Amino acid sequence: MLKTYDYPKFEYRTPPEIASGQTLKVPVVVVGAGPVGLGAALDLQLHDVPVLLLDEDDTVSIGSRGVCYAKRALEILDRYGVGEAVCSKGVSWNVGRTFLRDREVYNFNLVPEPDHHRPGMVNLQQYYLEEYLAARAASLPNIELRWKNKLVSVTQGGESVTLKVETEDGIYTVETDWLIAADGARSPIRRMLGLEIEGKIFMDRFLIADVLMKADFPAERWFWFDPPFHPGQSVLLHKESDSVFRIDFQLGWDADPEEAKKPENVVPRIKAMLGAFDGAGERPAREFELEWVSVYTFQCRRMGSFNHGRVLFVGDAAHQVSPFGARGANSGLQDVDNLGWKLKLVIDGKAPAALLDSYSEERIFAADENLMNSTRSTDFITPKSRVSRTFRNAVLGLAKDHAFGRALVNSGRLSVPAFLTASSLNTPDQSGDTFAGRMLPGAPMDDAPLREKGADCWLLDKVGQQFIALYFADDAAVLPAPTLAALATLSHEGIPVRPLVISARPGKPVGDIPLLEDPRGIAAQRYDAKPGTVYLLRPDQHVAARWRALDAAKVRAAVARATCTA
Repeated sequence: MLKTYDYPKFEYRTPPEIASGQTLKVPVVVVGAGPVGLGAALDLQLHDVPVLLLDEDDTVSIGSRGVCYAKRALEILDRYGVGEAVCSKGVSWNVGRTFLRDREVYNFNLVPEPDHHRPGMVNLQQYYLEEYLAARAASLPNIELRWKNKLVSVTQGGESVTLKVETEDGIYTVETDWLIAADGARSPIRRMLGLEIEGKIFMDRFLIADVLMKADFPAERWFWFDPPFHPGQSVLLHKESDSVFRIDFQLGWDADPEEAKKPENVVPRIKAMLGAFDGAGERPAREFELEWVSVYTFQCRRMGSFNHGRVLFVGDAAHQVSPFGARGANSGLQDVDNLGWKLKLVIDGKAPAALLDSYSEERIFAADENLMNSTRSTDFITPKSRVSRTFRNAVLGLAKDHAFGRALVNSGRLSVPAFLTASSLNTPDQSGDTFAGRMLPGAPMDDAPLREKGADCWLLDKVGQQFIALYFADDAAVLPAPTLAALATLSHEGIPVRPLVISARPGKPVGDIPLLEDPRGIAAQRYDAKPGTVYLLRPDQHVAARWRALDAAKVRAAVARATCTA
C-alpha cells in the first residue's frame, strides 16, 4: 500500500449472461481499463456508441508508472471530461534541464509562447488518471464497465467477433461487431490471434523510485549524465503530486533486478543524490520515505498493422517505446482520438470499413516517428560502445557554450503530436493558396484564446467530435448572403459539417452559425487567416483542408476524401 494514495476497489457484479446462458451482443467491446482503454470507451461515448469495457482487475495501476502527460494528451482529456482534474491535481511544467556531472549544459521550454490553455506537460501518477477516467466512464450512460472479467478466447468471423469471458462465477459469451484491444504490451488478444510485434529490446535496466519528501525543487524535468552521485550512469528527476518525486536511476544490464529493488540498496542511492543537492556534511540528511520501487527494461516495437479485420489495436498493444520522452500513454490517447470518429462513421454506415485502414496508416506513421525518436534517445542515454560514449560526452561538453552542440543533446525528445501531412485523408492546398505557419493539412490544431458572447473561451473547446468549417471574417455582422448560404450547405451525404465563424470584431451569432471573437488576433495569426479563409477540421481536431476563399463544393469534396466516401 502507498502512503499517499488509497487504492479504489471497483465492484464486481455477476454477469446476467451466466445465469441466462444467453450470448451478450454489443456494438463495441474494449478490453483493458488502463488510460488508453478507458480513453477509447470515453471517445466512443462522445459519439453515442455503446461500449462494453472489460478488465480482469478491480483497481487501478500499481505504482506511478506513466507520469508525464503532454499538452496534446491534456487537450484530448479535456474532451473526455477529466482534463481539469488532471491539471489541478498534477504538477505542470514547461522547462527541462540537462546536466553533465554537476554542470547544466542544456535546457528547453515546451511552450515558449503565451496564450495556450494547457501547459507543455503535467506530471501525475498514473493511478490518479485511471481513477478519474474510470469515474467518468462509470457516470455515463453508454459505457458498461465489467471488472474482474477476463477475456480467455477470441474468434473472429466475417461480420463479428466472438469472445469468451471468464469470471469467478463462470464463463459467458459476447458477440461484438468491433473489438478494441487495449490490453497492454503483452496483449493476450494479439497472442490469441497469432499476430506478431517486431522491434528492438534494449539491454539496460532502470530503477524507478517514487520518493515522498518535502523539497523545494522546482517543477522542472532534470536529467543528469554521469552525475557525481551516480557516476557513469544517468538519472532522471520529476516532481509528482502529493510531495512525491520520481527518480529513475540507470543500472546497466548486469544489475540484478530483485537486489536493486531492496530498500537497503535503494536508500543509499537516494541519500547520495540528496547529499549532492544539500551539500554533503553541511546539514542533516533530508528525510524521505520510499513510496514505490520497480525495475524496468524497455523495448521499441510495433505491429505491422493496427487493424486486423474487426479487431483494432491501440496503445501498448499496438506499439511500445522506451519511457524517455513520455510517448507511451500520450501516443495511446492519440490512437483512440484518431480511431473513435472513424469507427463511428463505419458503424453508422456513412463510411466504408476502408476508413479504418487510415487509422492504421496514420497511427503507424506516428508510431514510427515515436520509435525513431525513442530509439535515438535511448542510444544517446545508454551508449553501447566506447565510440558512442565518446561522441555522447563530446556533445555534452560542447552543449554549454555552442548552440549546435545543444541541438544534439538527446535526453529524451519529449512527446509531441504527429503532423499527419502525408495522410491520404488530407486535401492538399490549392496552387493559388499560400499559407504561412504550421497549420497545414494533417496538422493537429493549435489552441487560441477567443471570446464567445462576452466570455473568454478557448478554440479547442469549441471544436471536435464532428467536422467543422472554420470561417475567418473581419466583421461577421456584414457577411454577404451568398457566404451565409454556402456555409449552410457543407454537409456531405449524411456527414454533418458545422460552420463556425471567427470574427476579428465583436458581433452577434449569424443565424444558427456560432460566432467566436478574436479581438487580439491570436487565432488569425496562428492560422495565417485573412478574411474569407476557411479551414476544414476533422473530429479529432486535425486540419483536413484549407482555402483562401469559401467554395462549398470543395469543402464537400474534402469531407468525402477525409471519410473515404469520394
